[in-house]
Amino acid sequence: MMSNINEYDRFLELRPLNVRRALPGSRCALVSMRDIAAVAVEERAIVMAANIRNPLSALGIIRAAREADSFVVLELAKSEAGYTGVTFENLPWFAMQYSSMVGDGVVYALHMDHYAIKSGADRDESIVKVPDAISRGWTSVAVDASHNHDWENLIYTRDLAMHVPSYIGLEAEVGEIKGAGVITTVEEAEYFVGGLNSWGIFPDFLAISNGSKHGTYDSSKGEGEGIDLDRTREIADAISRYGCVIAQHGISGTPLDKVGHFREYGINKGNVGTLWQNIVLGLEMDPVSGNAVIENGTYVKDPDRGIPAELWEEMLAWADSQEYSRCSGNYKKANLPFHHRIMGLPGMYRDRIVSETEEWASRFFDAFHSAGTGTRVMERILERDDWNSSPERRITAVRGDYTENTAPDRDEAVSDGRD
Repeated sequence: MMSNINEYDRFLELRPLNVRRALPGSRCALVSMRDIAAVAVEERAIVMAANIRNPLSALGIIRAAREADSFVVLELAKSEAGYTGVTFENLPWFAMQYSSMVGDGVVYALHMDHYAIKSGADRDESIVKVPDAISRGWTSVAVDASHNHDWENLIYTRDLAMHVPSYIGLEAEVGEIKGAGVITTVEEAEYFVGGLNSWGIFPDFLAISNGSKHGTYDSSKGEGEGIDLDRTREIADAISRYGCVIAQHGISGTPLDKVGHFREYGINKGNVGTLWQNIVLGLEMDPVSGNAVIENGTYVKDPDRGIPAELWEEMLAWADSQEYSRCSGNYKKANLPFHHRIMGLPGMYRDRIVSETEEWASRFFDAFHSAGTGTRVMERILERDDWNSSPERRITAVRGDYTENTAPDRDEAVSDGRD
């Protein structure tokens, strides 16, 4: 943690322009993901990216990051902004306030996670909404057009990325994340990242489908974490020449001892989301992985953790009215209708949510070997002596090699009638 006040003041003047304009007077250490990504690679560390479905999660994570002097990413997916009380408008404010509560100095980025583009209409809307969020202080964007065929994914990602300033962090995705057995190929990853390079688009991170899933693994149905690290390493090696590393999605439910080895396989960013929701709700969890326990087809509520049992019963009744099964991933949609109830809980409940969140975040920082990286990011920015974190990369791929006709799934794209 930087102790020299004069140096910290100089660092504040070197934060991204959009941050200084969006949060005037703030002393928070909100930086571009570009700088965090560079330090993660240099230090062979993994940056924890936490999906914030409730603001209390952000407070616990920021407290843990302060203690560990670790960089951290607070992120919100496009879909989460629709079913939680956290939005692209209010998370910058929450993060700034929580940073101030711990005395500032916590190095973090704000990441627009899974900004999904499934059609031309989505693409057209994105080139308005993403720049608007950036003007509010967001410092990284994940373009997710992975639901499309490889060529469409490349072009939709290119189109939105061209509307994101080069000093803002960039993540892209190839291979829709669906769980075990659905694996991105090396050919797909090279085509995608090489194609982006040919257009002058330089992502920091590539998210791939390597066997993980979003949400809870239901062990009662034989589900288990199945991340294929060997394929991940092959892809990491193939795209390394483009200055791009792997972002691992779907870490909730993965044993921490396995998580601790991710950095050996080209992974330098790890997304954790469902775990924090489990803590807020006070669900029983596997102590090693954080996976929610399911018994007889239902989540199990611990009355001494998270929200009070009475509120959980109301949430169950609401979910039943929506015809959700009692172990459904759709419980995430309870975040919005119960947001104000949770935020208005008596202090003892909010405190135990924040404290448990802080404890788990500390465990991840240890597993990710990220202690001390916060100061290193600030030092990097001071050494550069320029607010602009645009990467020093160049176009090396030939655009003509990455066409619709050379797409890895071109035969599939023709056979199912899509263009």
